[in-house]
Amino acid sequence: MSKENHKINYNSIKRKSALREWVESAVIAGLLVVFFRTFFFQVYKIPTGSMIPTLKPGDRIFVSKLVYGPLLPFTNSRLPGIRKPKRGDVIVFVPPQEVSKFFLKRKVYIKRLIGLPRDRIEIENGNVKVNGKIVVDPVIAKNDYTNIGPYGEGTITVPQGKYFFLGDNSRNSLDSRFWGFADGHYIVGKAIFIWWPPNRIGMIE
Repeated sequence: MSKENHKINYNSIKRKSALREWVESAVIAGLLVVFFRTFFFQVYKIPTGSMIPTLKPGDRIFVSKLVYGPLLPFTNSRLPGIRKPKRGDVIVFVPPQEVSKFFLKRKVYIKRLIGLPRDRIEIENGNVKVNGKIVVDPVIAKNDYTNIGPYGEGTITVPQGKYFFLGDNSRNSLDSRFWGFADGHYIVGKAIFIWWPPNRIGMIE
């Protein structure tokens, strides 16, 4: 074999080796991203004004899956979390009207958790009553709620395993007042932090 042919073969092997390293690095990076998004955090962009003033359209947020425990893909099981959802949490979840869709086509909503399983919920004079008492927690009481929609009038009881969500911007929110109760199984995670735009950076309360 001539020196020229040897040089060509060496360069070809070197290129294949570099390409293989690049592909392996890309695959590993992709797997790490999937693993991280499945079990730790996910990033979302707020599309509507239903949570104004807490969240505004265009806000980009981190959602923690560790707080309530990440859902194992393709199963009905959830890994243990730090705690269970509590009233006042801002949560990303799949609403009931999206559950029947293919999982890649499902839309997720972000709202504030108001009603826990077996709670009796009533909206009256702009306030939320839970089990007959007006909620005084500032993150909830600061908002003016309207009692409209099939599940927004009168007193409703949250079924076992379900949750009742409201948007902070009550007059411009498609929430549990209209479509009912979200299944706890389809909770994605807790919204914890706005990371963009710079003037909005901060914890979500």
